[in-house]
Amino acid sequence: MNSSLEGFLGAVAQRGGYEAQGEAATALRAVLEVLGGHLVGDDRMDLAALLPQQCAPLLAEAVPASEPLTPDAFIDAVAARESGDPTEARRAVTAVLGALSDAVDDALLRRIITQLPPGHAGLFGRTDPH
Repeated sequence: MNSSLEGFLGAVAQRGGYEAQGEAATALRAVLEVLGGHLVGDDRMDLAALLPQQCAPLLAEAVPASEPLTPDAFIDAVAARESGDPTEARRAVTAVLGALSDAVDDALLRRIITQLPPGHAGLFGRTDPH
């Protein structure tokens, strides 16, 4: 992974079609906060260690979720943190999770996806593991 914040924001901006890095940063913050609440243990910390230093706390210090979210509920949770618009939230989710998917090895990504309810793999641009 490109360990610079600018490089990672650039990847998110490219995937999401964001013209400004501020838009990509807002998307990144919202998605990592929601994702962090749904990951536990070593997988969350391993992913946080791969992120640019400024992003890792968003994931690592997220408040644990009270219940698992379906993919649609995950998008709604991002919308609640971001713009309130589900279409923009889906764009943010697929941009950030797609950039994460490109940046981590397959084994870690598989472990992360299996912690989430079925259907989340598509948000990462992958198929559900068997």
